[in-house]
Amino acid sequence: MNRLAQEHVLDVQGVAMTFGGLMALSNLNFQVKKGTIKAVIGPNGAGKTTLFNIITGSFPPTKGTVKFKDEPIENLKAHKIADRGISRTFQTIELFSNMTVLENVMMGCHTCVRTSFLSSGLKLPRSHRKETEILDRAMKVLRFIGLGEKINEPADSLALGEQKILEIGRALASEPELVCLDEPAAGLNETETHVASSLIKAINAKGITVLLVEHDMKVVMNISDEILVLNYGQKIAEGTPEGIRNNPRVIEAYLGGEA
Repeated sequence: MNRLAQEHVLDVQGVAMTFGGLMALSNLNFQVKKGTIKAVIGPNGAGKTTLFNIITGSFPPTKGTVKFKDEPIENLKAHKIADRGISRTFQTIELFSNMTVLENVMMGCHTCVRTSFLSSGLKLPRSHRKETEILDRAMKVLRFIGLGEKINEPADSLALGEQKILEIGRALASEPELVCLDEPAAGLNETETHVASSLIKAINAKGITVLLVEHDMKVVMNISDEILVLNYGQKIAEGTPEGIRNNPRVIEAYLGGEA
């Protein structure tokens, strides 16, 4: 593997996406350096969630390539991409509301700890060992995200901020190398936003690369190493937080609207 491939865990080149003639993304090119936090910002309808859906396998792009660790993934199914080491959260919380906090995170573990249908059905020792491994991993994640004392509570009984944290925990349960977080601070108060931001930095400190879509510019500017700015499905700027903060095109298209 060449030096460039080692530096960039994700490489998006020439990606376009159309829906019934509507161009959601157009000739998008960017890379994500391994071990960094990269934010994707832009007005509503800029194509941010569409980009996440392409990266994580919800649908293939109309054109272009997406490489993860120098291997193309743009035509793989979502579960195959998860197996490669990419996980995500969603703009709208998608927890299993009828399950406990612990069970939700255990569901995330199942993407990378599998047993055969036969061994699970017959309750063979191998299946028992795997279930124990899943339980141990889920508990480790819950302690890390600060929900270790709420393992038996129903997921839908948690406050919004805790539900957001739980969804991040479920994404971490598969031990990803890249985690895509879609608006993790949306709807949160100042205290909850601080908790979420601190968790994202802690995740990154563990060596996990983070790709982040977020509208809270304070969060973006405080935790990001690089920022990609989209407008009408096109890249209009990319760079450090300081460079983006002072970019006239960004101010006109997005940041100026936040004032």
